[in-house]
Amino acid sequence: MPKIKTNRGAAKRFARTASGLFKRNASHRRHILTKKATKRKRQLRKNHLLHKSDNRAARRMMPYC
Repeated sequence: MPKIKTNRGAAKRFARTASGLFKRNASHRRHILTKKATKRKRQLRKNHLLHKSDNRAARRMMPYC
């Protein structure tokens, strides 16, 4: 049986934590930053966890990570 391919788009966006959850970066940090408050931009710097309902899909896309 052949190996399952890793979805490269998902591999670039998510990273698995030691507990098996997935880390992700916050959205809305790419452009049009001048109108966004400093507090909002600072909070978007932090890593967030993928929602628990999306964990199964991410695990399927990245079987070996």
